[in-house]
Amino acid sequence: MRKYILLSIILLFVFSCTVGPDYVKPEFFDNQKLIKTLNVNQQQVKPISLQWYEQFDDKILNQMIQQALLNSPNVQIAIQKLKQARYSLMINQTEFLPQLNANGGYEYNYLAEQGRTSQAKEDFYKAGFDAAWEIDIWGGGRRLNEENLALMKAAADNLSDVMLSMTAEVANDYINLRTIQEQLKITKENLLLQQKIYQTVKEKYANGLTDDTALYQADYAVEQTKALLPSLQQQEENYLNALAVLLGVLPGDIPELNIHENNIITKSFVFHLENLYNFPISVIRNRPDVRMAENNLIAKNALIGQAVADLFPNVSISGTLGWQTNNFSDLLSSSSAAYGFTPSVSLPLFNFGKLINQVKLNEEVKEEYVYIYKNTLLTAVEETKNAIVAVKKEYEKNQSLSNSVRNMQNVLSSMQYKYRQGLIEFSDLLTAEQNLLTAQNDLAASNGNIYLNIISFYKAIGGGY
Repeated sequence: MRKYILLSIILLFVFSCTVGPDYVKPEFFDNQKLIKTLNVNQQQVKPISLQWYEQFDDKILNQMIQQALLNSPNVQIAIQKLKQARYSLMINQTEFLPQLNANGGYEYNYLAEQGRTSQAKEDFYKAGFDAAWEIDIWGGGRRLNEENLALMKAAADNLSDVMLSMTAEVANDYINLRTIQEQLKITKENLLLQQKIYQTVKEKYANGLTDDTALYQADYAVEQTKALLPSLQQQEENYLNALAVLLGVLPGDIPELNIHENNIITKSFVFHLENLYNFPISVIRNRPDVRMAENNLIAKNALIGQAVADLFPNVSISGTLGWQTNNFSDLLSSSSAAYGFTPSVSLPLFNFGKLINQVKLNEEVKEEYVYIYKNTLLTAVEETKNAIVAVKKEYEKNQSLSNSVRNMQNVLSSMQYKYRQGLIEFSDLLTAEQNLLTAQNDLAASNGNIYLNIISFYKAIGGGY
């Protein structure tokens, strides 16, 4: 009975001793400080949906995001990295378990007559098992498993981060594309208007009712507006190509988007601003990149334990069990049985401080990752705060621009009437046209920026991942 108790104590010691520091989460900025910094309301918390972009109510955008998440090479690369991390974990989980190998062999020897009374022929058969076990007394193997588990979690966080970035990038490029397409539409409409005015001025000039200055100014306005088209068309092509790559297809392989139908940029998106403050504060620490930074820190902390374990004696046991004989028919008989075992202990003595310095090196690396984690958390707070302000201020700007466009449309209508009546110079009408074009393009850009800033907000708070 005493032997079993002693054996139990030995096994308990072997599998419970883990040297090196256990991971302790760095306490940077408690939740109350984060709540105060971001001014969030924790009394009316609303969960963040992974499909937050569906509130834009654009079927084409929804389809593009889903296709990108399935087909994008960047997402596939992140998936492969996660699979590799899982296999690494499974491989290292067996590193310090007993290893058993089966083996067998046959040997034939022939000795010549020279120096002997007769020839000698010898057959030798063997079969059996070899076993080896490096006992994880100091927990180096368990620290190795801890490291690889953290790295696998970091790979999973990286996948979430890539998917979040992919969602935001597709949405950004789509909104930019739609903004350019709306500006193209506005520019073409203004060009038609200016061409009509040019024809009116031309007729007046032919009848001697105006001078050549007005004619040249009208022609100048037409050409200036025409000059805007190539740049806008180039930008449209660039965004289409960028979207194709994100979707994992060749540029030109996505259907052309009709600029006259269902362009969400034609009006500003109605967003309830209280949603900027109703998210749970935990989403900041749970952002994929913040989680990844922490799991990388956990992995580096485990490396310290591995290095400390190398300072202590290494105990291993190897053994053999099998059969050996000169006659194949006797191979599995009890008389052919053979066995043996070899316990061994190794202790580092003279390594000129290498192992101790390795411990210190891993400690310094771990401290570096503490600051990486802190910096990632700070960046998450910064991006969230910036996004909140950007959404609010863009709505204020958008309201002013909307009023500006409405006022300039009224001004232009009045100017056109006065010019036809000969009450104002053509230069006054030209100025009104140019001001309206600028105001309309600015409003379209602002409508797009509202979407872009809302996208940035959801990305900043983790997008539901």
